[in-house]
Amino acid sequence: MLNIPLKDYFRETRIFNNRVIIVAVIIAVLSLLLVVRLVWLQIFSHRHYETLSQANRIRPIPIPPPRGLILDRNGVVLAQNYPVYTLEVVPEQVDDMNTLLEQLGELVQLTETDLKSFRKQLKERPRFEALTLRANLTDEEAARVAVKRPYLYGVEVQARLQRHYPLGGLGVHAIGYVGRISEADLERLDKAAYRGMRHVGRLGLEATYEKELLGRVGFEKMETNAHGRALRALERVAPVAGKNLQLHLDAKLQAVAEHALGKRRGAVVAIEPATGAVLAFVSTPTYDPNPFVNGIDPDTYRGLLDDPDKPLINRAINGQYAPGSTIKAFMGLAALETDKIDVTKPVACGGAYNLPGSSHQFRDWKKGGHGAVTLRDAIAQSCDVYFYKLAVAMQIDAMKTFLAPFGFGKRTGIDLPAESEGILPSPAWKEARGLKWLPGETVITGIGQGPILVTPTQLASAMSALANHGTRLRPTMVRALADPATGHSRELKAPAYPALPLKDKSHLGTVIEYLTDVAHSPRGTAYGIGHNAPYRIAGKTGTAQVKGIAQGAKYSEHATPERFRDHALFISFAPVENPQVAVAVIVENGGHGSSAAAPIARKVMDYVILAKNLPVATPAATENTE
Repeated sequence: MLNIPLKDYFRETRIFNNRVIIVAVIIAVLSLLLVVRLVWLQIFSHRHYETLSQANRIRPIPIPPPRGLILDRNGVVLAQNYPVYTLEVVPEQVDDMNTLLEQLGELVQLTETDLKSFRKQLKERPRFEALTLRANLTDEEAARVAVKRPYLYGVEVQARLQRHYPLGGLGVHAIGYVGRISEADLERLDKAAYRGMRHVGRLGLEATYEKELLGRVGFEKMETNAHGRALRALERVAPVAGKNLQLHLDAKLQAVAEHALGKRRGAVVAIEPATGAVLAFVSTPTYDPNPFVNGIDPDTYRGLLDDPDKPLINRAINGQYAPGSTIKAFMGLAALETDKIDVTKPVACGGAYNLPGSSHQFRDWKKGGHGAVTLRDAIAQSCDVYFYKLAVAMQIDAMKTFLAPFGFGKRTGIDLPAESEGILPSPAWKEARGLKWLPGETVITGIGQGPILVTPTQLASAMSALANHGTRLRPTMVRALADPATGHSRELKAPAYPALPLKDKSHLGTVIEYLTDVAHSPRGTAYGIGHNAPYRIAGKTGTAQVKGIAQGAKYSEHATPERFRDHALFISFAPVENPQVAVAVIVENGGHGSSAAAPIARKVMDYVILAKNLPVATPAATENTE
């Protein structure tokens, strides 16, 4: 008989039901978690994930604004923008950059400079930004890239506006230029304001008025595919163009002055005394700023740096020179104002001056001297001995106090960057450098030699103070800021510095009369440019030593190497009765102010006053060579 176990149906049913319940609970819990997660994603996190989704599908592309134009006083364009094709690469969309560069090199010409600049950008710029590989593509090159573009992920050919200076080097030291934004620039610039921008003002007005010229960036929302390729524009906010700069500068006058200087090293600054408007601002040699826009190649840049004529130096505001005898225009006013010397009595000039108890001779430029001279004669003939004695009578601290209100020893405030201060020396200034002031330095400072240094812009500004009856206005390049969209212009007025603290304003008229003799008296050192002028000129010549001359030695210009010859200076304003322009000219190693610098000033004054460039007559025969 078989033993067959009986099934416990009740127990099995209970076990089965328990398992069903457990599975049901697990399914219910999982379903609840799924519902909770869906509610969280669809309701509470909807905005966040929608944003991420849109970011994958929609790419905001910045639209750089057109940079403001720079125009001269007559509307001549000095800095403009013109469209070019640029080859650009977005690094984050590229799998193999080296392979891509090889492919692109087969389509367009890529120089070592292009590749070096691009690799530098790769290190400095964000990977999501489009980087310029090559600017100024030809139409044929742009077409070749466009044909292959579907197979070149991350590559774009864009039409961009590029800065251009149509007159080349004309006025380059005033206008400046733009350059590519570097890594150091990114640290200091507002990233929002410069998003999509590739250039920033480097020098000159381009740098000073960067904020006004920049404009405001626009953007475009582009729908993209999985490869980041743009499909269509969804939204567009237009950029706002930068303001146009309308200058006081006259491009024709600038050309006249630059042509007058020619290949010589030097500077010319012309200012309208009543307004402070800078009419001409010249530093020679000049250079073409256009290669700097997209990165000048190293060899060309090295050539500019190594050029012995130093074309990159802005001599008009950074060239610091001994003023030479031009300082006598202001020291002559000091003689009238301070009563340190009896201006009614002639002073004996025997050709040299000795300090009491010293055998050292401070020589006059004219061998044998000028004889007995009054202040009027001393200014017209540029007698050194007279001003040696005046300097000793005044002493250096009084000289500094008197000359400071003319702007010497401090920046003029011209609206250009990195202006030099020059040096207006004093015993305290020298003691701060661990040195002692010597009596002989007082003597030579009286004729603009020694430690005193000025810039051409300072000289022009100081001369405009005499022309403007004692009021000096800040030299100003920009006349107005113009909105290209509305046409509205905002005039910029030059602020005035405190008036010269004169005891007797009639002394201004007296010293101007004496300065007029410089150009119109037969014995005046600038008679060569004044004798045939159809208007009256007040001016002062100057010669600044570059190399010292030993006691007893004789200076020979022809025997001295050109780089060691004296600098030639001339400052002036005209017409005397109603001054329209004050001019400062320096010709490095030019020799004499009367023959090298004064004729240049005459050309500038002729253009401003007569509205045409009259030829300068041959200087009249004269022995006055200061």
